[in-house]
Amino acid sequence: MESVSIRDVATSAGVSVGTVSNVLNRPDKVSPATVERVHAAIDELGFVRNDAARQLRAGASRAIGLVILDGGNPFFSDVARGAETAAEKAGRVVLLGNSDQQVEREAHYLDLFEENRVLGILISPVGDVTARLARLRRRGTPAVLVDRQAELTDFSSVSVDDVRGGQLAAEHLLSIGRRRLTFVGGPLDLQQVADRLQGAQEAVRAANAEATVSEQVVLEVVEVPALTVEHGRAAAAGLMSRPADERPDAVFAANDLVAMGVLQSLVMLGDLRVPDDVALIGYDDIDFARAAVVPLSSIRQPSALIGRTAMDILQDEIDDPAREPRRVVFAPELVVRASTVPEA
Repeated sequence: MESVSIRDVATSAGVSVGTVSNVLNRPDKVSPATVERVHAAIDELGFVRNDAARQLRAGASRAIGLVILDGGNPFFSDVARGAETAAEKAGRVVLLGNSDQQVEREAHYLDLFEENRVLGILISPVGDVTARLARLRRRGTPAVLVDRQAELTDFSSVSVDDVRGGQLAAEHLLSIGRRRLTFVGGPLDLQQVADRLQGAQEAVRAANAEATVSEQVVLEVVEVPALTVEHGRAAAAGLMSRPADERPDAVFAANDLVAMGVLQSLVMLGDLRVPDDVALIGYDDIDFARAAVVPLSSIRQPSALIGRTAMDILQDEIDDPAREPRRVVFAPELVVRASTVPEA
């Protein structure tokens, strides 16, 4: 069966092809009666517009490319949802790519989005993509960094102060009397992980500057290959296999997925109680954190707001390429639950 063309719709409605085009793209320029007649013809004939062909003629699509760092992390799902909400209001769509913390996959999606002539790109980068994004911008495709502060002023970015977040986590553990802390996260060259660790280290240094020798705090770093439940389980199993006096009394996990893996190992071992023996805090405050068998303390990021804000900034730069780059940094928030402070 041959597909129905826009010319077929025009003939059926008794209008010109240009009028049908206006009804589809600029209905405010057509009388309500004509709009109704054209839509009746569309429904009767079963016409489906070829948006890809229209975009090809225009030289750009209605799409925004979004590259997230980890499709398995609910934090990034919420970021994407926020971006989609803002894009929908502007009549645009989001094409989603998951780099899975791999540079090669990240490059693949950037290539794909460039080939599809997206209007702009949101990206939570694995590594340094500055040169690539600069090339895209010279070709008329702006980009905004998501969940990462721009190191240069050339690009806009929307992020959370992860250094402060790391401080909040460590300060909380210190405030409940913990002195043998372990940070579990990685890879450490991932900027978000490095910033959270830096914040924890700063909090420990500040505490030790005022502590006696017997009160000194120890912060151990256990690097994992990726921020997943599986790697959290493995890291915790290794820590808890040590003699009792060499185990940490608190764990700061670089995200909630790692924290949930740590919690699973602790629960399965059975002889260690959370938080009595080991206090545990994560990062992101995903929905699963409060639903865990022992509800997780966490550092909250406004995930959906990050996505919406990044999309709004990108839309402004699409509309005005000369607009000055902006940096938005949200403040993290400590959320205390039963994994660090027992419920009354």
